[in-house]
Amino acid sequence: MHLLYLDDSGSAGNRNEEHLILDGFSVFERQIRWMTNELDQLAKRLYPAQPSSVEFHASGMLGGRSTPWKGMLKNDRRDAIKAVLKVLAESHRSTSPFACVVHKASFPGADPMELAFEILCNRFARKLKRLHAAGDTQCGLIILDNSSYETSLQRLARDFRSLGTRWGVLVNMAETPLFLDSRASRAIQLADHVAYAVFRRYEAGDASYFDLIVSRFDEDEGKIHGIVHKQTADPQCMCIACISRR
Repeated sequence: MHLLYLDDSGSAGNRNEEHLILDGFSVFERQIRWMTNELDQLAKRLYPAQPSSVEFHASGMLGGRSTPWKGMLKNDRRDAIKAVLKVLAESHRSTSPFACVVHKASFPGADPMELAFEILCNRFARKLKRLHAAGDTQCGLIILDNSSYETSLQRLARDFRSLGTRWGVLVNMAETPLFLDSRASRAIQLADHVAYAVFRRYEAGDASYFDLIVSRFDEDEGKIHGIVHKQTADPQCMCIACISRR
């Protein structure tokens, strides 16, 4: 089975933020054990006294608000975030990040989370369709961090599977989305870091984290499908998502 782990960054209601980000990565189920082990080993190196208590949550790590981050220098905390992202960067080539960046002011009256979720469902379904055409007939499953959107996103996924999206009916999905506590899932923690990297790139113009994973976004025949920049503010936007679709 191919799994799509998702987390969000930014807030739909925060007027001080221009963007809402929903993103994560798709991975074949057998790769999860390797990723989890890599992150567990990183936790042991960073906090050997109690590695199981380490939660890789990017904004909390950078802020140094909890153990073991509060005992580290800021540059060391930044290096720890990059070390988490490198687990994705060095993973099997079948693993690929997915991201939707919604410029909130471009879509007044719309729920940016629901918009992003519909787009990523479609992009993930397209990847599964390509894999099926190549002989890989595994189904897909979407897994998200616990959030206030749980009920609405599950409803949307049911509707998308039966009624379709604006791009057609979703197929090859094994079940409606599942929601996990990030403290119990290293994969969700990794999805959090992807969301943070993309948020920093689009909200703050800081590509230092994003550049570690930019080459891994899902693509086919030279066109990048794994990252979408939904906006109407800048028709000449030079980000990789907009250039690839232009």
